[in-house]
Amino acid sequence: MSQVLDTPPPTQAPADDLAALAARHGLTVSGARPTLPEYVRQLWARRHFITAFATAKLTAQYSEAKLGQIWQVMTPLLNAAVYYFIFGVLMGTKKGVPDYIPFLVTGVFVWTFTQSSIQVGTRAISGNLGLVRALHFPRAALPISFCIQQLQQLLFSMAALVVILFSLGVPISFSWLLVIPTLILQFLFNAGMAMIMARMGAKTPDIAQLMPFVLRTWMYVSGVMWSIGKLTKKDHLPHIVTVLLETNPAAVYIDLMRYALIASFHAKQLPPHVWALAAGWALVAGVGGFIYFWKAEEKYGRG
Repeated sequence: MSQVLDTPPPTQAPADDLAALAARHGLTVSGARPTLPEYVRQLWARRHFITAFATAKLTAQYSEAKLGQIWQVMTPLLNAAVYYFIFGVLMGTKKGVPDYIPFLVTGVFVWTFTQSSIQVGTRAISGNLGLVRALHFPRAALPISFCIQQLQQLLFSMAALVVILFSLGVPISFSWLLVIPTLILQFLFNAGMAMIMARMGAKTPDIAQLMPFVLRTWMYVSGVMWSIGKLTKKDHLPHIVTVLLETNPAAVYIDLMRYALIASFHAKQLPPHVWALAAGWALVAGVGGFIYFWKAEEKYGRG
């Protein structure tokens, strides 16, 4: 009996030995974050799912409405009509702005692309917890797919914008080709911002309730319905305010799109080094947002 009582309890294997044993047999921690290059490879392998998911979400967006997909064009057009009446007619912002209707409609469409991308990105994880918890896939696929959905929405709107430009006598020109690099840079910026907000929204869902107020304020300082170039020529603005208005990323992409499509919008109305600004914002937000989102990959859907 004494020998039984004196026998020491069996000791557990050290954690290092267990880790070595798991590594020897190719076992990894469930839900562990992959390396950044591996994460990129996983996303690329699921590129068809990302685009198909975006298309399905866009198709289902107005499936219950009688007019269906027509609302993809009607919604931004109605917003532009409201802004034209309030700002163009009542407040007189159209004075001194040639081709004000194309100027306004272009601003509304391009801004809506950024606004909607950030809004849906904020809920990309918190609003899809069932999918996140049920399936194993790179979580960045969700905010990226939502941004692709908004890009598809913008392309429908751009078709309507072309009709408006032709009806108002705006001539087609080679500068229209600049729409392609502008959209690429804006998409990278939007996707990066969507991933930043997706991580923040996953941790603090209440941020989604705050975003409409933030985005509305951002819209009013982005020159959507008025000319930033016209305002900054006045001497009463402090230099720092002028710089902030001209380097505002939303305003930069709006101005580039206006320059590409509207003949009366000249290069002198663009802020200095506009293409460098557009590429810089796309790089900072796109790459920075992607890395910021990846660093919390193993935390999404937990708790």
